[in-house]
Amino acid sequence: MSAPGAAGAAWAARWRRSAGTVPGSVLRVALRASLVAGAAAAVAVAHDAHDPGVLCPLRLLTGVPCPLCGSTTVFVEAGHGRWGAALLANPVTALTAVALVCGPFGPGRRWRSLSYAGRNVLVGAALVVAWVWELARLGLLRS
Repeated sequence: MSAPGAAGAAWAARWRRSAGTVPGSVLRVALRASLVAGAAAAVAVAHDAHDPGVLCPLRLLTGVPCPLCGSTTVFVEAGHGRWGAALLANPVTALTAVALVCGPFGPGRRWRSLSYAGRNVLVGAALVVAWVWELARLGLLRS
């Protein structure tokens, strides 16, 4: 009879070997998507039970949204199956979640191949786009 840890070690080794393969990527994406869907559903249920209102400290204190405003709403709307509303709440957050879920199919490799400066530029640009989106969405860019 094998030791209890041997089965776990065998599964871990098999998991690592499958990393660069299509079936391994499909499995990883399915697992990630399941986790994100479960988290979104849990956030939606919690939000339905108790709506905490605005969570962003910057928006609470100044009325000006931060680039990440709307991110909780993305998951609440996705948890309810309202994909369009989730995308409109903060497209950068929604697209980042999709990229993280689909990472094994290529976005993860491309991200790791970028230099630190390239990553910083990409993150900075995403934050600027998200912030402009939130300012427009909440009506603060109107003159």
